Amino acid sequence: MKSSVESFIEKTVFWSRWLQAPLYLGLILAQGVYVYQFGHELAYLITRAGTLSETDVMLIVLGLIDVVMIANLLIMVIIGGYETFVSRLNLDQHPDQPEWLSHVNAGVLKIKLSTAIISISSIHLLKTFINANNTPWHTIKAQVIIHLVFIVSAIAMAYTDKLMHQAAALAKSHH
Repeated sequence: MKSSVESFIEKTVFWSRWLQAPLYLGLILAQGVYVYQFGHELAYLITRAGTLSETDVMLIVLGLIDVVMIANLLIMVIIGGYETFVSRLNLDQHPDQPEWLSHVNAGVLKIKLSTAIISISSIHLLKTFINANNTPWHTIKAQVIIHLVFIVSAIAMAYTDKLMHQAAALAKSHH
């Protein structure tokens, strides 16, 4: 039989997951900043249409895509993290429930986040390549290396996740 102290500690540890809730609320506010930033950049693009060079338009549009991808990353972290680590969202009957939410766990979330980070890094790298004449070589080289590290890290995480699933399936088949 558990002591009342042990029971209290266990309940406190389990309750502590709620300390993450304000962090997710803060990320929602950060997403609001990205919405504002997107509107600001879009207004700049529209009001300067016809006066910007094709390269400038492309860089601004890539910046808009970058903001959208970061907002998508935020949504994955907010919804997936809250669902995985804090509390169920009880959205089973909601028509707009994201498809990926039904099978989210920490491993799936890490893979999705890695993919999103690689995509964001790709946009930054594309912007750098478009503006290569104005970018020092060491900056381009550093960005390529960082991008490659993101790719290798994502592959390593996916492989590790695959090994863990195989081990779990093997252990389950032996029981």
